Amino acid sequence: MKVLTLKQPWATLVAEGIKKYEFRSWKTNYRGKILIHAGAGIDKEDMKKFKDLNLNFPSRRIVAIVEIEDCLELDDELNKKIISEKNIAYGNKFRTGYAWRLANVKKIRYDKEINGQLGLWNINLKEEDIK
Repeated sequence: MKVLTLKQPWATLVAEGIKKYEFRSWKTNYRGKILIHAGAGIDKEDMKKFKDLNLNFPSRRIVAIVEIEDCLELDDELNKKIISEKNIAYGNKFRTGYAWRLANVKKIRYDKEINGQLGLWNINLKEEDIK
């Protein structure tokens, strides 16, 4: 199964259904299910923004299964749309690159520690192996 490693707090925000887009400098043609992996890295400044949500921010764990529904090139119109949603995960920042639209988020708990990788990577797990 394909996996995407994210730093915290972003991995947990995806798992909680708060973050519905993942922003990347590169586009993907892949559509379908992927696992979201919380890597060892932490965005310390961004963690402060979400401390009041009382969420757990595990590291080196798979935290969700989602579907990449679309990969959209960011332009002024899409940036304005995302900002207008007033989602706490995005703020007012204009972005460049691509917005991967995530859907059908299912938070999961997988207790095995796993080292992350860059890009979309593969792991020998089936959806039924993860709860």
